[in-house]
Amino acid sequence: MPLVLVVACALIDADGRVLIARRPEGKAMAGLWEFPGGKLEPGERPEDALVRELHEELGISVTRACLAPFVFTSHGYDSFHLLMPLYLCRRWEGVITNRHHAALKWVRPSDLRNYEMPPADIPLIAWLRDLL
Repeated sequence: MPLVLVVACALIDADGRVLIARRPEGKAMAGLWEFPGGKLEPGERPEDALVRELHEELGISVTRACLAPFVFTSHGYDSFHLLMPLYLCRRWEGVITNRHHAALKWVRPSDLRNYEMPPADIPLIAWLRDLL
């Protein structure tokens, strides 16, 4: 089973809310909510991939220094195994703009369980709830 490495980010606003994004129609797991991020390109470091993905998906600029490694999840899907580190970020430049997802939403960590997420993301909720 192939191993797929994906990076994700919990963007945290001044009110302690976390940004989640709804997967668009036509994509695997469409309609589910997730943390912004994406797959690494060949030879790319996780932090560099996340900086790139946040710019592509949300139009914001983030420096590697503002990304704090937090926790990771490991989940076996039917055709691949996903390994996904989650970073925290409280500082970015620019205005968050939806460039890719069906919707964006700022959510209190205690309310994340109210949003249907991919199986790999679910274990991350408790960590965010307990930290924030």
